[in-house]
Amino acid sequence: MPFVNAADGTRIHFEVTGRRKGTPVVLIQGLGATKSGWNLQRVAMATRYNTIALDNRGAGRSDAPTRPFTLEQMADDVIAVMDAVGVDSAHIVGASMGGVITQIVGVKYPERVRSLTLVCTACRNHPWREDLLKSWATTAQDQGMLALGKNAAQWVMSPRSFRRLLPAIGWLGPLSVFRSKSPFVAQVNAILQTDETLTDQLATITAPTLVIVGNQDVLTPRGDSEELADIIPNSELVVISGAAHGLMIEHASTFNREVFGFIDRVESRRSLAVSQ
Repeated sequence: MPFVNAADGTRIHFEVTGRRKGTPVVLIQGLGATKSGWNLQRVAMATRYNTIALDNRGAGRSDAPTRPFTLEQMADDVIAVMDAVGVDSAHIVGASMGGVITQIVGVKYPERVRSLTLVCTACRNHPWREDLLKSWATTAQDQGMLALGKNAAQWVMSPRSFRRLLPAIGWLGPLSVFRSKSPFVAQVNAILQTDETLTDQLATITAPTLVIVGNQDVLTPRGDSEELADIIPNSELVVISGAAHGLMIEHASTFNREVFGFIDRVESRRSLAVSQ
């Protein structure tokens, strides 16, 4: 199992799949989730890209630090993984909390980014979402992760998709119901303590950016994605009809088509620019 030590000594687990000499793509999951949440993408990417998926600190096989940590540290973890793999620049794809981490990477490390894909995410915490996240942390602390999973399910997928995909949830791992509560709470705190002056820096991003959201997402509604697309130059917005917050699972084929098409277009333009 490959690991890399972050700057503070935290071990970050990652896995590289696909074509060794293919276009590098980094996948960053959201709150409490592991790299398994990208399984439907990683399988489809295997013949096209060099795919690097990591477990964020506090999730999966990565360490759960005993001290508080920040989303900026988690962005640094992404760069540490890229360094370990020997990838100078990559297409960065992040979902939900992972989308905020991706924004930070784009602002802080522009030279390491070929493109950004911001999935079901936002650039600020509305008061109602802060209250919701705090309630999730309280539920996890007081009642455990299984209770949290039942509470959070309605925010992650539409009811129809949740029923349809229930047998696969253990494999895909989007609800984190079998994981320790303390790392989950630490990730919630990292989200809540994010410096929202980040929003003011998004206009400095120069990398091509895809913002993608489901029109039934109630956790990070379409308006959040529209705000991102308005602020970030050279960005485009894609709305997937009938999809909620778990759009990469609910509507994997549509999601993959949009994301892969975007990455391929950016890579083609990049190759053309290098050859001229």
